[in-house]
Amino acid sequence: MRYILKTRFYFAFASIASCWLTETDCGCLLCLETSRTNRVTFTSLRTPRSREAGLSISRKPVIGLCNTTRAPSGEKGVMVILREGICPGINEEFIKALQSEDIKTVEDFVSCNPEELAQKCSLSYKALVAVRRVLLTQYTAFPVSGADLYEELLSSTAILSTGNPSLDKLLDSGLYTGEITELTGSPGSGKTQVCFSVAVNISHELKKTVLYIDTKGSMCANRLLQMLQTKTPNMEEQMEALQKIKVFRVFDVFSLLACLQHLRSNGLQKASVGGGSVKALMVDSVSAVLSSLLGGKQNEGMSLLMQVAGELKMIAKDFNITVLVTNHVTRDGNGHLKAGLGQSWSHVPRTRLLLQRVEDAETSSLRTATLTKSSRQVCHLVEEFDLCHWSEERRTSISGKRKLEERSKP
Repeated sequence: MRYILKTRFYFAFASIASCWLTETDCGCLLCLETSRTNRVTFTSLRTPRSREAGLSISRKPVIGLCNTTRAPSGEKGVMVILREGICPGINEEFIKALQSEDIKTVEDFVSCNPEELAQKCSLSYKALVAVRRVLLTQYTAFPVSGADLYEELLSSTAILSTGNPSLDKLLDSGLYTGEITELTGSPGSGKTQVCFSVAVNISHELKKTVLYIDTKGSMCANRLLQMLQTKTPNMEEQMEALQKIKVFRVFDVFSLLACLQHLRSNGLQKASVGGGSVKALMVDSVSAVLSSLLGGKQNEGMSLLMQVAGELKMIAKDFNITVLVTNHVTRDGNGHLKAGLGQSWSHVPRTRLLLQRVEDAETSSLRTATLTKSSRQVCHLVEEFDLCHWSEERRTSISGKRKLEERSKP
């Protein structure tokens, strides 16, 4: 047993994932999880004898310390939530039956005896065994080929239009699910207005639910209604779209973490009921609650920053939704604008846009968006757009080369 635990530990450590479940040849069910104190523990969920007897033994940490970060304490297990579509055979009725027995996560499900569960939940024993086998295959520490991962990515990724042709062009058609996109800019550059416009487009045009976390107190329902009125004169359609925008107000990093953990555990399913599936999470802004904790001798600030980053990434990946966040800007040694929150945070968003006012413009609502980070497009592309005419495409398109040439002029 010690040899099995040791090999599993190093294999899991090399792969570093949020969920590891494995069933050994001798029938032991093991789980790898990390804690707030960066401790990796193996959990023996079931021994061969307990499986024969239909019992689940208490969880005891076995070994391990490493430099990974997990959610704060208080979370249960590896927290991979059972939801509709996670694997074939799991539908809404199946999940409700399991929840009636307080089974909400993959760990809860696979650690239960299928025979007892079939009797308690009035579910088919064969169906439970089949689903259990699939979940163990999906969440075990065995290698998966790159081709399989790529095929899964193609089949699960959706692209959500922002409603603005210029921004969609920079984003290679729109916001991608499973990823984090960041809007950066100085105060008044239009970050919040862009978030409002994207939220309205997703709720009204795509009929999907948007979760909006407001950390600055800048959410304005009247502004959302004004945007909807430009899209449709029908009051019922306007109210229906507003109902799909769920707003959470938090004003410190601990409240933000608690909100994200609540959404990851069960809030996303509840938000989907009666309002269409959740496809977007917006945080305006992450820097408002994190920037004051960074710098100097406040080492705990970096830990909190990475916890927020981890929660956002897990929500984006596990629930296949797009995450849009806003960030402030600072200036580097040469006086050029750069995104805030430092080098560690720069690796969190997959795509990053810099919003700026257009100087000497005829209208104050004219903005430029510069693509500063992307894995799909050439960086430093620039597009102009009008905040007051969101759906209209501007003819002006500036390449990165032209932009650099203009900067070099006296």
